[in-house]
Amino acid sequence: MRPFDYSRPTDAAAAVAEVSADPEAAYLAGGTNLVDHLRLGVERPGRLVDLRSLLDDGVEELPGGGLRIGAGTPNADLAAHPLVRRRHPMLSAALLSGASGQVRNAATTGGNLLQRTRCPYFRNPATPCNKREPGTGCSALEGHGRHNAVLGASRHCVAVHPSDMAVALTALDARVRVLGPGGERTVPMPGLHRLPGDEPHRDTVLEHGELITAVDLPDPPGGQRSAYRKVRDRASFAFALVSVAAALEVDGGRVRRVRLALGSVAHAPWRARRAEEALTGGPATEDAFREAARAELADARTGPDNAFKPGLAVSTVTAVLRDLAGEGDR
Repeated sequence: MRPFDYSRPTDAAAAVAEVSADPEAAYLAGGTNLVDHLRLGVERPGRLVDLRSLLDDGVEELPGGGLRIGAGTPNADLAAHPLVRRRHPMLSAALLSGASGQVRNAATTGGNLLQRTRCPYFRNPATPCNKREPGTGCSALEGHGRHNAVLGASRHCVAVHPSDMAVALTALDARVRVLGPGGERTVPMPGLHRLPGDEPHRDTVLEHGELITAVDLPDPPGGQRSAYRKVRDRASFAFALVSVAAALEVDGGRVRRVRLALGSVAHAPWRARRAEEALTGGPATEDAFREAARAELADARTGPDNAFKPGLAVSTVTAVLRDLAGEGDR
């Protein structure tokens, strides 16, 4: 591990100024992702700027409706918060499906959004990886590819985003509040995370030094039901092969409103716009759900190790929406 300097600024603005001025500086919050990378040699910052006493760590109702989640809120606290469980059960379920209880106690909302891929080639400094070292190549293209992306990938990177929480927030039209050297701005989800294109080393649209301070969620429409389902190789402490975050409102047997996001199929949480458009206003039937999911996965590109993924995604989307529609009929 490379030796590094450490500092604890007194407020968020001071932290932003310090990191923005130093290209080798990085933020430290819960550390559940960064500390792993320090040990592996994947990341080698020259300075760590500690945020743990600076960020809000609670959930509050906004005057105009909706919720504001402080970026320092531990994942465990967010999953258990009464307002989140009541209004956004999808988000609570996504958080509870991730990692272990100990990790959820330490991991923060802001850090969860910014966690980096678990691609084994990214995490192994001995192998070429365009995400870790641009221009060196992508070992996953010809290597073990069970978890590789099937949508939105490029010849430079086929890694997937690992966060469960980010998939739920993408389906919920969350807005991420960011503080940078030039002041505050808001980034919508989807929109925070990037597809790899020719710059796979850039996970998000944030510039160096910008800091996530909070996440805002709009109130859900009346009559909406939501769920999160994660399909993985084992029942706990495993990353998804495919995950689905869905919110559905059915009126008179027809889909009035649907929001759908997929995880572990792309470099970013994947908002399923094509499926949403196909379903809105149509019948809330299993056949309709399946056809819409197939349309969303029509452009999927697979390799020999992950050829199962599009079919698994279609089946999972169909099952989640069928269950939500069935709840609406009772």
